[in-house]
Amino acid sequence: MYGQISDFGRYFKKKESFIDNRTFQFHYRVTFGILIASSAIMMMSNLYGGPPIQCMVNGVPGGMMNTYCWIHGTFTIPSQLTGVKLGEDVPHPGVAPKSNRNRNEEEPGHVSWTNDGDEIRHAWYQWVTFILAFQAILCYIPHYLWKLAEGGKLSMLVQDMNNKNILDGIEQYNARRQAVVDYILRTFRSHNSYIYKFIFCEVLNLVNILFQIYLMDLFFGGMFTKYGADVLTATETAIEARDDPMNRVFPKVTKCTFHKYGPSGTIERQDGLCILAMNIINEKIYVFLWFWFIGLTVWTAVHLMIRVVSVASQYVRYLLFCNRVKSVNRNDVSSVLRKCYYGDWFILMQLAKHINPAIFHDVVLDLRDKLDAKRAANLQD
Repeated sequence: MYGQISDFGRYFKKKESFIDNRTFQFHYRVTFGILIASSAIMMMSNLYGGPPIQCMVNGVPGGMMNTYCWIHGTFTIPSQLTGVKLGEDVPHPGVAPKSNRNRNEEEPGHVSWTNDGDEIRHAWYQWVTFILAFQAILCYIPHYLWKLAEGGKLSMLVQDMNNKNILDGIEQYNARRQAVVDYILRTFRSHNSYIYKFIFCEVLNLVNILFQIYLMDLFFGGMFTKYGADVLTATETAIEARDDPMNRVFPKVTKCTFHKYGPSGTIERQDGLCILAMNIINEKIYVFLWFWFIGLTVWTAVHLMIRVVSVASQYVRYLLFCNRVKSVNRNDVSSVLRKCYYGDWFILMQLAKHINPAIFHDVVLDLRDKLDAKRAANLQD
């Protein structure tokens, strides 16, 4: 077991090189890790934290009632979440018969009940562990597709040139630097399909996170999209008037109705109370996930806006490149980028992240000289 944990831990260790960017890492490393950890917490709580559901009802064995309510789900009455006194009007938030309570004005203190179908079903808790694991897999898919499309190109170009010791061997240094320059010149202006595949996967990251928000909203009956905001609002409301979204979405005590045949063959209805202890964990996990997913959606959308601007504006590409490569003279950068297509710029940006700055400085100078020489030769022809 220790070996499995160690293997999982190595996934989150800092790597020396990446074929993508920080936004990608937020999706397939951070979000993936959060979802897997959440799924593992729920699995461990189900295995070692006691029964996930415990129900109490007269006339039905406890084990049978637990199994029945676990399979068929439980329910709460949302109208009994606010404006009631716990222990007097209702035993627990949202726990009441399948009806709304109305006080009779002519008979003070008298409570009558009228049916109006007011009910929230809770039949999702069996699937939380699996849904979280499924979401983690979805977060990894865009990175996996990009890894297939990238095909090891960046690793082939870097060739250990992020190692500072490579400068000690001048022949090896010159050979590898020249190999990078020759490859860029040989494939010059042919990398646009490479970057468009990357942009497609970036868009897929945003589509995936929006789909997951929709999936969770569907999973929780349309109550997830406002869940975090409602929790913040509830904390500012007086307790007696508070409609706590945690009680609405993740109730700790619910009701479950069991029907059986009585002695005379008539159908008897048995109402039981069920305790869902795991919702104490669920409510915290999904509050965090709400804020994380909203923040990640905004981050990814802003990143894509910058990507669109960089595609449209050569000057923006120039500024981004200068910000990453501060050791290279800006006139030299401008001389190289004026001749580059967007795909060439992207390749150079990726190399700048991984190659030793001193080496990359010389790569840019070599490209400047060879591109200028090639342009001069074309003008003479």
